[in-house]
Amino acid sequence: MKDRVSISIDRGVADVRLTRADKMNALDERMFDALVEAGTALAEDAEVRCVVLSGEGRAFCAGIDMAALAELSGLGGPRARTLAERTHGIANKPQQAVWVWHELPVPVIAAVHGVAFGGGFQLMLGADMRFVAPDTKLSVMEAKWGLVPDMAGTILMRRLARDDVIRELTYTARVFSADDALTYGFATRVCEEPRRVAMETAREIATRSPSAIEAAKRLLNRVPDLPEAEALLLESVEQDAIIGKANQIEAVMSQKEGREARFQAARGR
Repeated sequence: MKDRVSISIDRGVADVRLTRADKMNALDERMFDALVEAGTALAEDAEVRCVVLSGEGRAFCAGIDMAALAELSGLGGPRARTLAERTHGIANKPQQAVWVWHELPVPVIAAVHGVAFGGGFQLMLGADMRFVAPDTKLSVMEAKWGLVPDMAGTILMRRLARDDVIRELTYTARVFSADDALTYGFATRVCEEPRRVAMETAREIATRSPSAIEAAKRLLNRVPDLPEAEALLLESVEQDAIIGKANQIEAVMSQKEGREARFQAARGR
């Protein structure tokens, strides 16, 4: 993992960086493995309360590595595998490299600069929030290579943007700007220093009750796909599970006493 993704953790904030800077953090088999491994490890670490995902060098992620694309396409030989095979629960490995961040129990903020093309664009969609530098270029680029978005992008895009916008970008593979991404709903903020702003936001989130934040992410992940009655019930179920418990009481008492909260780890609570 270390030659593709690095992780450092400070006061509950995990700083996750794609480290293949010489290739603009392009996605190859080892990068898929590293992203899955990193996300899985963080999901199991109850001390982690928020994650910032970024890329080193000139870009967040330039998308699929051309050598990896050739292998997946079977250029020069038989295809290495069929993508319909489920290798990670409901997903295959490339899908899980994105889906693992969507499913992570804690919030994930993608700090995006340079380019986010194809699989790199889908990777940023796996985050809860996306802070994007003003000069970033983005694209649903798969059509350029005769492909469709297949790293959970079709699920994640429709939760953020209008259907006709998604179709136009997918059919054309058009490169668009950070301001366009904000207008479409793909960017949360456009900011000069997305990683710095992401880290500041992550540190703020890390001061909140982890029980409440994890419950909120579960709710926000699930309610778009539920009937209204089930969504309303789920709100109540999640609230019943945390109200009056240690972390919720600590949130109230720390505010009343004007001190830093001392929360318990929340996984499974």
